[in-house]
Amino acid sequence: MLKEFKEFAIKGNMMDLAVGVIIGGAFNALVSSLVNDIIMPLLSLITGKIDFNNLFIVLGGRPEGIKTLEEAKEAGLSTINYGSFISGVINFIIMAFVVFLIVKGINKLRKAGEKPVEAAPAEPTTKVCPFCQSEISIKATRCPHCTSKLEEAQA
Repeated sequence: MLKEFKEFAIKGNMMDLAVGVIIGGAFNALVSSLVNDIIMPLLSLITGKIDFNNLFIVLGGRPEGIKTLEEAKEAGLSTINYGSFISGVINFIIMAFVVFLIVKGINKLRKAGEKPVEAAPAEPTTKVCPFCQSEISIKATRCPHCTSKLEEAQA
């Protein structure tokens, strides 16, 4: 079993997976920064300076004086953080779109690298009778139209 695992790991499948996870994690950090540091502030500016990180609902009602999510957490209140969820949805949409573009590009490169498969010319299935010029089966030894023997004509 150890030998089989070693073969699996060395074949490249495991290494490819590890590289993909590492790059995916780094890419996730990049997209999260894009969403949190660029897109959300712009969206906040467009929507009237709404801070999406502080969009939350306190379960059981919001006590007086609690205006930020941090204050609610310090007070030990249970909250539904729908602003963070909106950021997560935007993050997911960007990630999904970028992965779509990458897969589309890879598929385009694969198609460009493949040579088009040309169909082999089909074997002829008919021939022309040398006597009456009718089209007949290639396997025929006698013409069904003029009844001539075809072996003699081709010899």
